[in-house]
Amino acid sequence: MHYGNVKGNIRMLGFRMAAVVISVGLIAGLCGCSSKASAKPTDATSVRVSLIKPGKGLFRSHEFRSSLRALPGWSRVMASAEAQITEMSGCGDSGAACSSAAQSWQQIINQTRPLGAFSQLQKVNAYFNRWPYRLDIDVYGASDYWATPREFLQLSGDCEDYSITKYYALRTLGFDVKNLRIVLLKDTIRNISHAVLATKLGEETYILDNLSDLVLPHGKYEHYVPQFSVNEFYRWAHISPGSIQSGSP
Repeated sequence: MHYGNVKGNIRMLGFRMAAVVISVGLIAGLCGCSSKASAKPTDATSVRVSLIKPGKGLFRSHEFRSSLRALPGWSRVMASAEAQITEMSGCGDSGAACSSAAQSWQQIINQTRPLGAFSQLQKVNAYFNRWPYRLDIDVYGASDYWATPREFLQLSGDCEDYSITKYYALRTLGFDVKNLRIVLLKDTIRNISHAVLATKLGEETYILDNLSDLVLPHGKYEHYVPQFSVNEFYRWAHISPGSIQSGSP
């Protein structure tokens, strides 16, 4: 067999093994925001990093798109978020009294709508970053709970909850859903799981992160290793050179 074919087959085997590892993580719900160090892959599922070159996807990953399934937290958000946003946006005009959550929502949307697209990203990111970071277990009594925008505005939450609320704010401002993704990833500096919002604007993809008010291109975050990402239509698995440890050849 030609050496090039052998090398190609090994590389594909590495991708497939990594995809299995990621899929197991998705089903088990292990990829959420966390304050604890993430577990390292076992020797049985390790793949040599040198076999996987940087890709063209988010954070230089290789992306594998699939249908949206096995994500109950996100499914729950999608089932109720749009109705909540309609209610929060319409109160006052309809004669109904506005809750504090609705007032906060209307404030950011009204202040941001006249701005240019990049300024809207900056405004939305900084505005919602003002909410205090709170662990799901303390707020919602669950170790991994995906909050709707109204729940976040009322009670705050952790990293994926910031990302969800920013997602729906940009969606309300007219950003195309196909250019928005909530990304669950590994922060290799802090050695924890984390979540951010990725937004494509023109030919560049920018990151809205609750850890910073700066809005920077995704290529600037060398310490972020994506695991999976979602929008309302698809789920993507990500394989990055930095997300797979060296193992036996």
